[in-house]
Amino acid sequence: MDGVTVVGHPLVQHKLGLMRRKETSTAQFRRLLREISTLLCYEVTRDLPLEPSDIETPVGPTTAQRLAGKKLVLAPILRAGVGLLEGMLDLIPAARVAHIGLYRDPETLVAVEYYFKAPEDIADRLVIVIDPMLATANTAVAAIERLKERGVTNLRMVCLVASPEGLERIKAYHPDVPVWTAAIDERLNDHGYIVPGLGDAGDRLFGTR
Repeated sequence: MDGVTVVGHPLVQHKLGLMRRKETSTAQFRRLLREISTLLCYEVTRDLPLEPSDIETPVGPTTAQRLAGKKLVLAPILRAGVGLLEGMLDLIPAARVAHIGLYRDPETLVAVEYYFKAPEDIADRLVIVIDPMLATANTAVAAIERLKERGVTNLRMVCLVASPEGLERIKAYHPDVPVWTAAIDERLNDHGYIVPGLGDAGDRLFGTR
């Protein structure tokens, strides 16, 4: 699918397999999610622009490379997106963070917003939307729409597992937003869960079920 990158790195696939197992504990799931998010962050930031910088090493002067432009923004969709945030901040500790509070109504599956907080100059920055599961994509579509309302034009999406239906919906509403994922699974079930998936990422992350 155009605009979708499946990260097939062996470490990503190994950790995802461990996370899928129903006997994986909350502590293990949380640790694995943090680890895999760092690996996914490495992939989604692979093409960030660089600029030369003159520095002094202990031995002498040289020209090194540093990230160009304003620091990027990580935008987790609450609550499960927080599980991907810490691993990404391990890799990019200076990144700004925007919090997007959305939940999927259990009856209609429609996204309902309850919180939004972002840097004032977010329109001038690259924004990476993060959420472990791209199922119906209703919350992802709503989050991206909210960010575009704030003037953001440079957007990317990172998820752990995606459904074909969710990817089609993202591409239908936001064809300009590329997506990185560790896996594209078979389908959605009647309750809007990804099959085979890994269950409810938020519940497994926070031990609430």
